[in-house]
Amino acid sequence: MDQSDRDAAHRRRTVLTAGLGAAAALGLSAGTADAAPAAHPRRTARILGREVDVTYATPEVVRLFASYFEAKTARDVDATMAHFARNMTYIDATLGWAWYDWQSLYDLFAKLMPTWPASSASYPTRILGDASSALVCFTDTPQLFGHEIRPLGAVNFRNGKITRWIDYWDGRAFTVAGIEQERTPADQFPTDFAEAAVGETASPVMRSTVRRLSHALGTGDAAQATSLFHPDAVFEDQALHLSITGRISLEAFLTSALGLLPYGRGATVRHAVGSRSGGGYEWVNASSAAPRGITALSLDAAGLITRLTTVWDSSLWSVDAIGRAQAAGIPR
Repeated sequence: MDQSDRDAAHRRRTVLTAGLGAAAALGLSAGTADAAPAAHPRRTARILGREVDVTYATPEVVRLFASYFEAKTARDVDATMAHFARNMTYIDATLGWAWYDWQSLYDLFAKLMPTWPASSASYPTRILGDASSALVCFTDTPQLFGHEIRPLGAVNFRNGKITRWIDYWDGRAFTVAGIEQERTPADQFPTDFAEAAVGETASPVMRSTVRRLSHALGTGDAAQATSLFHPDAVFEDQALHLSITGRISLEAFLTSALGLLPYGRGATVRHAVGSRSGGGYEWVNASSAAPRGITALSLDAAGLITRLTTVWDSSLWSVDAIGRAQAAGIPR
């Protein structure tokens, strides 16, 4: 190696060392190019032996959910129901099963829990929000209801007690034939989801983001919708088994798909939950074959969406309709 080569190598080492030093000063480590874009440091809590993502949750709401899921998994009816206010609503928005009072929900758990084996579990995987209102992603193992289901629940609290809990999940987890046997007929499906009873207690920042996002999606404005996302945001549609990374790819998908998606054209907000940095909203769309669902949102310090996760009942759609929506995510 001659002197010019040695000088060039020295310059490369100097640049590399400076770059690594800058990364260290920012709290980064080598290999973080694909790290999540969230400005909030990732935090987890150990609940039922599992690491749960609580990056966008307050400690108080984490404790509330930990206690609830521990009681439910222990099949302790009294301890489970101690988490609910006497004036409460619990609705499975996929099956259309509703409980509008404490005693009826107690009676349900008293009937079901003794039949659950010790190997069964109900556990959270991600918690977003605070002790006023929150969105929880959780899993019910197959031993509980015959199939594994992964709902997103919108939850309101008052004085540490649950006043409203609405679950949304993809009915195809039960198989189409199975869910059709269990689902409440459309003309008898509950219409009162009790959002008026609890009011809108989500953070003003979350409500503003929800309002702007829902309006853009509902009017078919893909450009406006994607302007609300971080450049490296992750978009997940659990019903479509679809994941898109990056604002540019997301805009291309929404431009093609908003006329198809149930949370697209015609959709409006039912209810918002969450804190300034984490939560989401329930939506309705009378013009869609899948007329209701839920969307979870994580926001960075600037209020941009870093992660969106949505779920709705794809069993209400044909396989062809699902395929058309999925195809919109394929770059052309």
